[in-house]
Amino acid sequence: MAEKDTNNEVYEEEELIDYEDDEDKAPDSVGAKASTAPVKKGYVGIHSSGFRDFLLKPELLRAIVDSGFEHPSEVQHECIPQAILGMDVICQAKSGMGKTAVFVLSTLQQIEPVAGQVAALVLCHTRELAYQICHEFERFSTYLPDLKVAVFYGGVHIKNHKDLLKNECPHIVVGTPGRILALARDKDLPLKNVRHFILDECDKMLESLDMRRDVQEIFKMTPHDKQVMMFSATLSKEIRPVCKKFMQDVMSYGNSPQTFSLILYYVIIFVVNFDL
Repeated sequence: MAEKDTNNEVYEEEELIDYEDDEDKAPDSVGAKASTAPVKKGYVGIHSSGFRDFLLKPELLRAIVDSGFEHPSEVQHECIPQAILGMDVICQAKSGMGKTAVFVLSTLQQIEPVAGQVAALVLCHTRELAYQICHEFERFSTYLPDLKVAVFYGGVHIKNHKDLLKNECPHIVVGTPGRILALARDKDLPLKNVRHFILDECDKMLESLDMRRDVQEIFKMTPHDKQVMMFSATLSKEIRPVCKKFMQDVMSYGNSPQTFSLILYYVIIFVVNFDL
């Protein structure tokens, strides 16, 4: 596999975002719904009280409000700021803590749709999960009418998928590795413009050698310069190094350009929140 060069990078286990112990804080699929209890407002995005503090597009905020959500979960507080800056993300959190919203909102925030170009590719291990993720993208892109999302998985005649790609190429593609690889091999699914490569329940795909090979082959068909995000409820010690091989810009704390960008992001949020 044509992997990113990680020879000069050292990763520590503690760099992974892990919320295994925060089970009691689990919100809905996007965030905790609005509460009548007072919320202490912090001075930076990571302690903010609402999605507005992430400086998302007005269209996304409107869709979030329509869905009845106001307060991001802890996972979203931690991951969304670095994700919308284009950083690579590995996130481990139990089901129901809002992982899906991290990559859905951050991807929609960054994408500028271009006709005929697939900008984001989301892979998952089952057709049911693929359908659910596609629905989340559709729900939060309600007020982004120019943006198209499509889902591809086995069990549907491949000609139907090929016709869809030919007549109305989506900007965001969600699917299972087998079907996505088949479409890409036949040159029906163009991957040369993919800027966001996302694996949901990544451990399920990477633990299966056959599925891992499909994911790796798909990965090699996408540009080297792209954002990679991986999410899972569980990540074994054996799978974590495999995940990192796909990445080159994982968020780390210290004197790094990524950290500087994140600090600058929080400074902007501070100024906006307090009208300085």
